[in-house]
Amino acid sequence: MAAGHDDKFHHVRDISHFELPWEMHIDLPQIFGLQLTKFMLLQLVAVTFLFFVFRGLAKRAAGGQVVTGRWWNFWESIVIYMRDEVVRPTIGEGHHGDDHGHGHHHGPKVGHPADKYLPFVLSCFFYVLICNLLGVFPWMGSATGELNVTIALAFTTFCAVVIYGSREQGPIQFWLSLAPSMELPIGLKVILLPMIWVIELAGFLIKHAVLAIRLFANIMAGHTVIAVFLGFIAMTADTGMWAIVMPSSIIAQILVGLLELFVAFLQAYVFAFLATLFISAAVNPH
Repeated sequence: MAAGHDDKFHHVRDISHFELPWEMHIDLPQIFGLQLTKFMLLQLVAVTFLFFVFRGLAKRAAGGQVVTGRWWNFWESIVIYMRDEVVRPTIGEGHHGDDHGHGHHHGPKVGHPADKYLPFVLSCFFYVLICNLLGVFPWMGSATGELNVTIALAFTTFCAVVIYGSREQGPIQFWLSLAPSMELPIGLKVILLPMIWVIELAGFLIKHAVLAIRLFANIMAGHTVIAVFLGFIAMTADTGMWAIVMPSSIIAQILVGLLELFVAFLQAYVFAFLATLFISAAVNPH
């Protein structure tokens, strides 16, 4: 435990136990030689929660039935918003021109070409959202505040973009399309196009890396700020400043906690929106 107290960021790191008040903790077991960690367990909690929520929602919406109940309407409204305001307008109809103008109609829109990418985008959004929100509960944590988790999420998005782009354009054309077509003399084109392609490839890889770093930094920052405010109380425990610092720190933690609720939704939306943009660029090359 001493090593943990020396680590200023031990509150936001992945560990093999759950910390409880009065320096108590619950150790997590090893399964088939693999050490189960707090963030592993919290991610399983997020997946299980989402499985039961959307299994129930799918049953109630089966066959075009109207979903009733505030709980189910809450989840349905988010799904419809992401579909109609993010995925369909951003990705568009691609090369499918059978139903031009669907994006301008109001009301239910059935069979939009962009809907085949909706399951992946919704999975990104809700998974990141629930992982973020778990950090609001005492003695829990946000798995998305761990860089390894966000790297895995960004890598999954990268693979999805490559698969969707290759499926739409063909594997070779997808990679060739990273470099824009230019009307240049053949000699100049032979020199410039490889250089531009390498630059575009680097940009393609970097923007997915930034997807991981952005989510990690925003979620970790909120937990770190709360840990700092808690530290102020401990630092002044034996001084006359404690009576002033303690209530001020508690108020600050409440305000930061409310801000974290907003950030939890915002960062889930940003991750899903950027994933949608990357998919749109892959399936609709310029």
